[in-house]
Amino acid sequence: MIDSSFIHLKGFGRQKEANLWRRGIINWRDFIDAKEIKGISKERKMEHDIELEHSSLALEERDASFFFFNFPSSESWRLFKTFKNEAVYLDIETSVYYGDITVIGLYDGEQSISFVKGYNLDRHNLKEALKDFKIIITFNGSCFDLPLIKRKFGDVFPRVPHIDLRFACNRLGLKGGLKNIEKMLNIQRDNKIKEVRGGDAVYLWEMFYSTRNKNYLEKLIEYNRADIVNLEPVADFCYSKLKEDLFKEIIKN
Repeated sequence: MIDSSFIHLKGFGRQKEANLWRRGIINWRDFIDAKEIKGISKERKMEHDIELEHSSLALEERDASFFFFNFPSSESWRLFKTFKNEAVYLDIETSVYYGDITVIGLYDGEQSISFVKGYNLDRHNLKEALKDFKIIITFNGSCFDLPLIKRKFGDVFPRVPHIDLRFACNRLGLKGGLKNIEKMLNIQRDNKIKEVRGGDAVYLWEMFYSTRNKNYLEKLIEYNRADIVNLEPVADFCYSKLKEDLFKEIIKN
């Protein structure tokens, strides 16, 4: 999907990109090898050729930062399949006090790690844990999780693309919070935390903080882990469906 994308070229949008696809220019090499392209001057094509050569090199070197700076954030979903094995799924929990982060969960597709306030949640640990990932995936993270983390711990994130699944889901007509979307996609949670909601997570932290009963903390961590683990199948669905819809639109027009 990445090397079929032209929306990062100067002056390009989805319509201009779709026009290329309809003419049989499906990927970057097709564009570069074409002697001329209708509607694009010789001089401008040379500029785009250079842009695409840089893009090809970045893709070959798996330089996610290149796509962070050059890809529109609304189309970052296109990067998912390429960088899936180097993705991190992230979610936070908070207390009743605005901006107070209690738990940050990270999941790499195989293992999860929980950073807990008062234990291992600090700037150094977060930055170290995040530094090697190529893409960050959240649900509503651009509005909530990431700004709160930056406010509390500073700039701990690598310069890599961020896929906010809330907006990807909205484009597909999947509305509501993560739990509601999980139900639509038939994604299950363990019965022990099936009925736990965001407000309950705040309660679990407050109960742990006041009683030091680790059962409350363990349930909160388990709830947070379900959030991050379930982001993966949601991301898989969104990528496949958005890609399918994109090419359906081209055929229709």
